[in-house]
Amino acid sequence: MTYYFIVGTTFLISVIVNTILKNKFIAYSKVYLHSRMSGKEIAEKMLTDHGIFDVNVLSVEGELTDHYNPINKTINLSEKVYNDRTAASVAVAAHECGHALQHRLGYNLLKLRNHLVPILNFSSKFINIAIMSGLTIFYSSGGKDSLILQLGIGLFFLVVVFSFITLPIEFDASNRALTWLRNKNVVNYQEYHKAKESLNWAALTYVVSALGSLAQLIYFLSIFTDKKEEHF
Repeated sequence: MTYYFIVGTTFLISVIVNTILKNKFIAYSKVYLHSRMSGKEIAEKMLTDHGIFDVNVLSVEGELTDHYNPINKTINLSEKVYNDRTAASVAVAAHECGHALQHRLGYNLLKLRNHLVPILNFSSKFINIAIMSGLTIFYSSGGKDSLILQLGIGLFFLVVVFSFITLPIEFDASNRALTWLRNKNVVNYQEYHKAKESLNWAALTYVVSALGSLAQLIYFLSIFTDKKEEHF
């Protein structure tokens, strides 16, 4: 029950934060930039201003599908962000350029996360199976057989590490974006603060996800503690 409470609470908070985020983006998608620059133009200008000429800005399908791909060096903006000339689009476009700038500068945490991606993609296929089957075997054996459960928890630990490495990367990308927006005067005071608020709410989704994963990890580890106490 404790596990389901943790997962349920995390899910509920995540839904609330994502709902607020979507509402903010909807509202700020109606705040048009005085410069009339589109998300694509914002991204291209920020890249150029930082001397980055080998990254392409592309349009991709979907909503909130924006991301930077370090493998083929592309900034992929959802169609709305790519074409719109609003405070929401400028926030997202500049943020993704922040990741491109991190890549260009050799930002250590980004390099570490990129190295973890293939490992995490592989291990994610077995995490749930290992933990669920591990719990079954662990309890049916009276806590004597915990090898599979330990393996599952070890794999889940990688998820938690990945989540917390992601946090400073996302905050740093947003800070780089906001610094550029402020210094280059491509947005006015009102537009800047709406873009900043959008990025803050987007960052909060990563915080909720990381804390939720940490809470689950602590719960899994507590299983061993509870079993040890039963033996005393």
